[in-house]
Amino acid sequence: LRHGQSQWNLENRFTGWEDVSLTTQGINEAITAGKLIKKNNIRVDLIFSSVLQRANETARLAAIEMDQQHLWNEKNELIVTKNKSLNERDYGDLVGLNKKETADKYGKEQVHEWRRSYDVSPPGGESLKDVVLRVQPYFDKIIEPELKNKKNILIAAHGNSLRATMIRIGLYLPEEISNIEIPTGSPFIINYEN
Repeated sequence: LRHGQSQWNLENRFTGWEDVSLTTQGINEAITAGKLIKKNNIRVDLIFSSVLQRANETARLAAIEMDQQHLWNEKNELIVTKNKSLNERDYGDLVGLNKKETADKYGKEQVHEWRRSYDVSPPGGESLKDVVLRVQPYFDKIIEPELKNKKNILIAAHGNSLRATMIRIGLYLPEEISNIEIPTGSPFIINYEN
């Protein structure tokens, strides 16, 4: 589940690791995602998230709507494993810049290459390949063993960390991933078989 629309998504800004909040639309997207999960009778055993508030808040709002009591502790706090390995791609020097203005300054093709190529990094930032190298060990050590134990996992994260996960599990090849759009707040299911 990619986080709901954030304030900087709305403002068309490069966000990366900047810890911005959800918009009203993003809150509604997270709530709707939880309702969809509940409507389809999907039990979630464990939740993993980045350390960024837009992903954490999306997980919390969706979990409220899923109405699965085992996901909450005795203090009524969501039980979620947070790790920076699931954070969004670091856009380096582009963080905070408006995407259209950046394209006007550097050219659409250059900005598209920074954003969507597999192994080209924006100035001072991470390439998607770097994100895969960050996500893969965490997935292998922490998430995959739970999947092998037949647990249903909800990963509340970001467009690029979810793309990295898709590459890691073999759903897409690196050369295909630039065409994959992951909408905000819209859950998708992957049946993981090992």
